[in-house]
Amino acid sequence: MRALRVLLIVVVILGALFVVADRVAVHFAEGEAADRLKASENLASTPDVDIKGFPFLTQVAGGSLDDVEVGIASYQADTGKPGRTIRIDDLKAGMKGVEFSGDYSSATAATATGTATIAYDELLKTAESEPTEVAPGVTARITGLSDGGNGKIKVAVQGAVSSLGIKQTVSVLSSVSVVDNKVEVHADSLPSLAGAAIAEDRIRTITDFQQAVDRLPGGIVLDKVEAARNGVRITVKGSHVKLAG
Repeated sequence: MRALRVLLIVVVILGALFVVADRVAVHFAEGEAADRLKASENLASTPDVDIKGFPFLTQVAGGSLDDVEVGIASYQADTGKPGRTIRIDDLKAGMKGVEFSGDYSSATAATATGTATIAYDELLKTAESEPTEVAPGVTARITGLSDGGNGKIKVAVQGAVSSLGIKQTVSVLSSVSVVDNKVEVHADSLPSLAGAAIAEDRIRTITDFQQAVDRLPGGIVLDKVEAARNGVRITVKGSHVKLAG
């Protein structure tokens, strides 16, 4: 019996040591992955990397990780226009089937899905915010974007008749969708501005617009978008996504 107790104690101690070693190893790996991701994506701050699953060491020995979660506080995405970017906030992505290169210098996920937010003030930068003539003597511009409820964006459009000193701001509910990797805002109905008769194609040059969101981390792309309280919430997806290297 004494020998059995000693054996059990040794097994418990070895198990505890293995758990400690495993957690130390995963913590080190998370730090290394975060540093490499920061460098490869030119991030302003170090991202969060959380390697799921236990034990970690047996996953590494097998050459792949089942599940890795990545969090990036802020990312400057490409807009397709030279020198212009759009800020993406709170990007959280879950990566499945992460495989390493032979020397562990790079890692690629089989699939990835995630969410992020584009604040309304960021999206407003792409809208027509300068007064534009939509009818003889009548100009219009977008002055604000906000949550319209039920997945809609509320677009504030200001019309002006400068010769009469008249200004009028109306709200338009708009649908938002992903079209060709762009966030597209499309007015459900068109406003009447200062009582003027305005052709639909003219007013839609103000109310409707698109924003490209390109070169997201690891090669993920836009999937879906909907209006939310603090901005548009985007869903992203990808395959063969680069985590590092």
